[in-house]
Amino acid sequence: MPIRLTNTLTNREEPFDPVHDPVTLYCCGMTPKFHPHVGHARLFVAIDVVRRYLEYRGYPLKHVQNFTDVDDKIIARGNQEGVDPREVARRYSESYFDSMDALGVLRAHEYPTVTQFKEQIKEFVAGLLETGHAYTAGGDVYYDVATKPDYGKLAGRTEEGQLVGVRKELEPGKRNPRDFALWKAAKPGEPAWDSPWGPGRPGWHIECSTMSRETLGDQLDLHAGGQDLIFPHHENEIAQSEALTGVIPFTRQWVHIGLVTINGEKMAHSLGNFTTVRDVLERHDPMALRLYLINTHYRSPLAFNEESLNAAEKGLERLRRAVEGSTADETADTPPWAADARGRFEAAMDADFNTAGALGHLFDLSAEINRRRTAGEDAAAIRGGQATLREVAGVLGLSLEPPARGDEQSGAEVGPLVELVLRARQALRKAKQYAEADALRDELRELGFSVEDTAQGSTWRRARIGE
Repeated sequence: MPIRLTNTLTNREEPFDPVHDPVTLYCCGMTPKFHPHVGHARLFVAIDVVRRYLEYRGYPLKHVQNFTDVDDKIIARGNQEGVDPREVARRYSESYFDSMDALGVLRAHEYPTVTQFKEQIKEFVAGLLETGHAYTAGGDVYYDVATKPDYGKLAGRTEEGQLVGVRKELEPGKRNPRDFALWKAAKPGEPAWDSPWGPGRPGWHIECSTMSRETLGDQLDLHAGGQDLIFPHHENEIAQSEALTGVIPFTRQWVHIGLVTINGEKMAHSLGNFTTVRDVLERHDPMALRLYLINTHYRSPLAFNEESLNAAEKGLERLRRAVEGSTADETADTPPWAADARGRFEAAMDADFNTAGALGHLFDLSAEINRRRTAGEDAAAIRGGQATLREVAGVLGLSLEPPARGDEQSGAEVGPLVELVLRARQALRKAKQYAEADALRDELRELGFSVEDTAQGSTWRRARIGE
């Protein structure tokens, strides 16, 4: 059976149908304005699984993921921290790599940035002006949505729906509320580049159209991003790219990842309701976070909570116990029962990258290994089953190697003990024994653990220097 995926453009599940060799995959990356949070991790881990599975199935692939290193929010962060915006972009781009490396996310083949491709962006804007798809307004340049009759096809929005969330009052020189900026005139104190339209910087949407074209060509096999980018960002990418090149569709198939939510709201830096990856990894094994993120189908929303992370920690331990006594480089013939498990794993992944179903088959295989091992069955067959479990777990990016032990326990190792203390502290609070509860909190702080009480319960992390 071929791999099937849900294509946002057609709103249906269809066979994966690339035309390029290698397959071209573009993913909208971070605006590095702060440390990546769990919502970012969900997106990039999901795309990593897609990439890993396509490569496992024999598709050579070129993966490009951008950094938007010039942005209003980066400028605001620089002002807040008292540093140059370029330093903000550099600092939090490095934080991205630190977090994603820990989660086992493979590095993209290229990471283009806006500053790297500023001249090509200006050429793209000039091309849209020459073909009549854009117009100038003072030092600004806008895309003329009226010149693209099928605008809205990705999001399935009518003209009325396209106005939801946009400013109804027109900026000076703007013809239509739906029109969007390709080039923004410089404001005092902001980074700016010279252009034929005056000093300024590019709009957000034109950046990805340019970077994907320069690195992967006029048409993409696969374009990925979060569901919050469908409209207007990805809709605008389509409009710009198809208007300039005449190649339709700009992207053959679109994959969009569900959002991580907190109390029903999207986790976001802008809402202040986020938990950074590095904070989670102070309490949990990186592979437990990865397991938690892929235990829900990529298109479904994922509610972030500590209880599910704790359950993932236990699930990871079950998988690791199943391969105890074997080594990662051990080879053995695959017994029929393990081959059957691999087949079920592949069938789940072929069906729109169903990682939740695929994980179920991994746990079934781990249980079968333990049952046969307890029954004293053939050791070579057990090793073959363990090798299969390691391999298919690796396809999902899960390492079943135990975490390295150092002089200091990791957050994953001490986590159950800290959680036990927090439950005891919660019981004291319910009994209105607040002094005793506060004493436990203070003792945890002295041991290097910071406790935060929220409406949803208490959370903890390793305290940083100075706390």
